[in-house]
Amino acid sequence: MMRLIFPLLAVALVSGCASTTSTEPQANSAYSDPRDPIEPFNRGVWDLNYDVLDAYILRPATVGYMTVVPKPARQGIANVVNNLDEPVNVVNALLQFKPRSAAIGTGRFVINSTLGLFGLFDVATALDLKEHDEDFGQSLAVWGVPHGPYVMLPAMGPGTARDVTGRLVDNLYFPANWLNTPLALTKAGLNILGAREQLMSSEQLLKESVDPYSFVKEAYFQRRAYEVHDGNPPAAEEDEAYLDDYLDN
Repeated sequence: MMRLIFPLLAVALVSGCASTTSTEPQANSAYSDPRDPIEPFNRGVWDLNYDVLDAYILRPATVGYMTVVPKPARQGIANVVNNLDEPVNVVNALLQFKPRSAAIGTGRFVINSTLGLFGLFDVATALDLKEHDEDFGQSLAVWGVPHGPYVMLPAMGPGTARDVTGRLVDNLYFPANWLNTPLALTKAGLNILGAREQLMSSEQLLKESVDPYSFVKEAYFQRRAYEVHDGNPPAAEEDEAYLDDYLDN
């Protein structure tokens, strides 16, 4: 399931977990972020993603999508895509020993797939069954697997070794493993367009940041910590240590 690809940028920025003040040094700093050992390569890929792929393909396509498809229809499409991801939430909730979240995810999938007309309407949320977003990257984190090096992938955006592995595993679950290539690509494309639409109202934050690459990296790590710890991340000792090193330089 291609549920966390380039839209991770959008998810990070609209999550409210990041600010325009980054603890990262600017691009010309001699400081090296231990989380990002291949930063020169990652910055090159970032330039490709942001200055080329987004500017000339993704953003224009999203603007066209928003112009042609009415907002209620776009919301319905987003609901269908989210409903197809619900089994992933259930499996990973079980892997993380969260039976309540798994039960809610199961209920959401059943209700929205039936009363919600295959997920077109999010009836479950109206019944106070709110989505618990879980993925295998979070499961690995709960099991104690470190995040590994940060990586910026062409057309796929930010990630870590742990999260990229998680994305691959999440593609093996039902119903993603039942989708043929055209359907899988259609789902991925709709997911991308929907996430990029969310970014429209927040993209000015990125443009105004001193170092957009570092801004996105910080947003990514903060967002993932927020998700792994269910909205209550502990004090990040690793981040504090690397910030102290930077300030000492």
